[in-house]
Amino acid sequence: MAGARVDLDGRPIKPMTICMIGAGGFIGSHLCEKLLAETQHKILAVDVYNDKIRHLLEPGSSDPALPWGDRIQFHRINIKHDSRLEGLIKMADLTINLAAICTPADYNTRPLDTIYSNFIDALPVVKYCSENNKRLIHFSTCEVYGKTIGSYLPKDHPLRQDPSFYVLKEDDSPCIFGPIEKQRWSYACAKQLIERLIYAEGAENGLEFTIVRPFNWIGPRMDFIPGIDGPSEGVPRVLACFSNNLLRREPLKLVDGGQSQRTFVYIKDAIEAVLLMIENPARANGHIFNVGNPNNEVTVKQLAEMMTEVYCKVSGEPVLEQPTIDISSKDFYGVGYDDSDKRIPDMTIINKQLGWNPKTSLWDLLESTLTYQHRTYAEAVKQATAKPVASS
Repeated sequence: MAGARVDLDGRPIKPMTICMIGAGGFIGSHLCEKLLAETQHKILAVDVYNDKIRHLLEPGSSDPALPWGDRIQFHRINIKHDSRLEGLIKMADLTINLAAICTPADYNTRPLDTIYSNFIDALPVVKYCSENNKRLIHFSTCEVYGKTIGSYLPKDHPLRQDPSFYVLKEDDSPCIFGPIEKQRWSYACAKQLIERLIYAEGAENGLEFTIVRPFNWIGPRMDFIPGIDGPSEGVPRVLACFSNNLLRREPLKLVDGGQSQRTFVYIKDAIEAVLLMIENPARANGHIFNVGNPNNEVTVKQLAEMMTEVYCKVSGEPVLEQPTIDISSKDFYGVGYDDSDKRIPDMTIINKQLGWNPKTSLWDLLESTLTYQHRTYAEAVKQATAKPVASS
């Protein structure tokens, strides 16, 4: 039974009330599902939208009662200007802040919104938690690391292959950003500054905090498909971008040849890590955690090739004659774009503190995700792209 669950040190886990800001998003929806299915915790779900958690809020026609009863309450709040936020934080034992603008296409075109969303709008959350002695789990990003030390070495330099020059460690790696005119770093800089503020609140005022640095969490309900459940001109992150191309039978666009290297972790693996943080405060408080899967490292070009192969398997459609095309970052993102060469997480701290390791291979997570994308979007995309038949 859920009530008999214990933490990593064998202590019974008491049901708590969690104020989850950004509960209606990709990560929030999966975390809500996990908490409702496997724990007795209550959720005060805060967001502007609830499309991705509507199935948790409204009974279905075949099931007139939700199995978790009233353990989730949705509060439609924009945290920028709503006095109700402090009251919800006061009601909760723990606040989790997931709210952010976190799409690379926005960093260039909406740098002010990006900075406000990720720093200014997060300030009251930190303040209310600190002033009311409430624990905070704040979601940051792997982008706070910026560029690797190795990226400044000549391309053929042997030290580029030395892990100490590219593996990213929470307590050791520097945060290296590009010049101010490269507005792509507006997101990373805002995220780093809120991390520093949270850390300072812990040092000076005793705030109990945990900071999460996600490394490309992938799975169903991630981002949107332009023109279907998001703006037609929108540019989501790489997985949804490639999914959109595959659904529309278009070549996948490789920015600057797709040479950047990334790691990808399955959302369900990552949510296991978050649940461990929630229920083991003695082990998680005061720590910054990388949450990723260093075993799932590929170039963006290799990711495109894998996604094409997996999608053909799940959809039964043939590979395009030209499956990918190259495009410059300037043409794709606009002037001011910059990028990091590698993002490989060191997993020492999370493994030591929480005993967590990711399980799902890149192939398996892509198969699960693209099966969902095909089942959810293929027909809608087909209808949206169908040419109208001329009337006789």
